[in-house]
Amino acid sequence: MQIDLSNSEVEAPPVNVNLTNAGTFSGKLLTPRQHLLLFSADDWEVFIQEWAQFQKKRYVRVVQLGGANDFGIDVAGFESDKGFEGDWVNYQCKYYKGAPLTPNTAIPEVGKLIWHAFCKEFSMPRKYYFFAPKDCGPSLKKLLLSPSKLKDKLFAEWDCWCADTITATQSISLTGEFAKFVNGVDFSIFQYKPTHDVIEEHRETPYFVVRFGGGLPDRPVPDSPPLEPSSTESRYISQLYEAYSDKERAGIAASNIATFPKLHAHYGRQREAFFHAESLRSFARDSVPEGTFESLQSEIFSGVIEACEDDHDHGFARLKAVAERARAIQLTANGLIQVTKQQDRLGICHQLANADQLVWVPKDE
Repeated sequence: MQIDLSNSEVEAPPVNVNLTNAGTFSGKLLTPRQHLLLFSADDWEVFIQEWAQFQKKRYVRVVQLGGANDFGIDVAGFESDKGFEGDWVNYQCKYYKGAPLTPNTAIPEVGKLIWHAFCKEFSMPRKYYFFAPKDCGPSLKKLLLSPSKLKDKLFAEWDCWCADTITATQSISLTGEFAKFVNGVDFSIFQYKPTHDVIEEHRETPYFVVRFGGGLPDRPVPDSPPLEPSSTESRYISQLYEAYSDKERAGIAASNIATFPKLHAHYGRQREAFFHAESLRSFARDSVPEGTFESLQSEIFSGVIEACEDDHDHGFARLKAVAERARAIQLTANGLIQVTKQQDRLGICHQLANADQLVWVPKDE
């Protein structure tokens, strides 16, 4: 039989007409869920540390245990300063690369925690969540959704799955007072946390963009400056008045700046810029790793300091030269570039002036 090749030519694949410059470097981005499936054990451990930062918003204290003597506790969130003697929540963050979590993996962890609670190492947690890179498998989910069946399964499989895995020093029998204790446990506390929920909680940390990419979230609209300056503005505002006074060769302060219309308008714009930069600082604290905003400040400082140290006729001229230089700086590396506006650049200069890193009227002039 002769193969017909007349209509077998390989066709060109669909063309991505939306190719961007970034796309030529990164290719097709993986989803966070796809990233998780590629994690190594070390990646997972760091990811859990990052995710735990979100939990700090929910609890009085968050601790990470893990390891050989973790008592079945990976991450504990304490709801009061009583620690394990008060209400707390346990997160069992198991790393299993090959497959979802199964009952024969999870139930020994349940048994371990209950045993140590029976031994009064700690109180039973208010909630206990399982999650893993490949989530919980269907059989485990069914048990976690049916507390009575989970309890029956633990009793049925205790000798096989739990007795010899809780400690290395003895085999634990599910009899006597311990069996009574287990019977009294509320098995509805044992639940699973879907991977999607874990990812969305991680999204609320400063580490999400670094780990998964995809761009920064939308930046909130900056607050308008209050009518009366706050104490946090005192130094850069006093520097503004010094620069105005140096230009006009007259004392200018809050009491009379309105009599200089152009300077008064300039003053208002500087305060708006300062609050723009303060809003960027707050946004960075919640959206990118610690130090990212400070790195941007440092880059602005490096770009304007020569202009600041040049000779100028007066302090206001020095301020204007620095502002012009700040607007012209080519920012290329900082992770906040995509959300940084012109007002932020000027506002950062005033943040630097607020810390006396930039001075408009040097004392030796």
